[in-house]
Amino acid sequence: MRDIVLITGGGRGIGAATARLAAARGYDVVINYRSNAETAAAVVRDIEQAGGRGLAVKGDMAKEEDVEALFKAVDSFGPLKHFVYNSGVTGKNSRFESVSTQTLRDNVDINLMGAFFCARAAIPRLSTKHGKQGGSMVFLGSVQSKLGAAGEYVWYAATKSGVDALVTGLSKELAGEGIRVNCVSPGPIDTEIHEPGRLARIAHQLPSGRVGRPEEVAEAILFLISDAASYTSGTILTVSGAR
Repeated sequence: MRDIVLITGGGRGIGAATARLAAARGYDVVINYRSNAETAAAVVRDIEQAGGRGLAVKGDMAKEEDVEALFKAVDSFGPLKHFVYNSGVTGKNSRFESVSTQTLRDNVDINLMGAFFCARAAIPRLSTKHGKQGGSMVFLGSVQSKLGAAGEYVWYAATKSGVDALVTGLSKELAGEGIRVNCVSPGPIDTEIHEPGRLARIAHQLPSGRVGRPEEVAEAILFLISDAASYTSGTILTVSGAR
């Protein structure tokens, strides 16, 4: 029987790459998407073509009721083993005094509150304290939690710092309950989260001379949920080309 992985924001970018790789590595995969049903359906088809079972569930991770519905859908699909929180937004790049209140709220609600809601829902489905078999959680952070994203999206960096702290605390709280909690912290990756032209503008400034690919981040995530990382918890694994 294949272990089940739940990936939020799994219809595009890093989430989609992780879903496809997980299926290729022998997992069944549930993905969540917020609005684009077409891309999510394409990911499910790829999961099934790789020999796994796939399911796409619509929902906004900033909404507590949508998170509850997502995890209930997973319960119907099978017992959860691994959870990846990949949902995230940045908003329009600007200096901090120019950012809209809505952008601030969106970043806190999706990047941080969504992670809170999902972690809270995942724990009783994984923890040996709740009679389950254990598992792992991986949260997507960002190198900007350390760099600060000055002049672009300081608010995003601040929420990702919160994700780092969440991982540190949960890893200690859940270590005796069979749950490993880790973070993958990407640098600039070729996904749609960036404003048009940003990646081309900054690529030459990076030590590696290029931005990363979603598949490179997916490899790090799959390592952290695998048995090869059985003694790895509380880590923030940076995938940034030395940025």
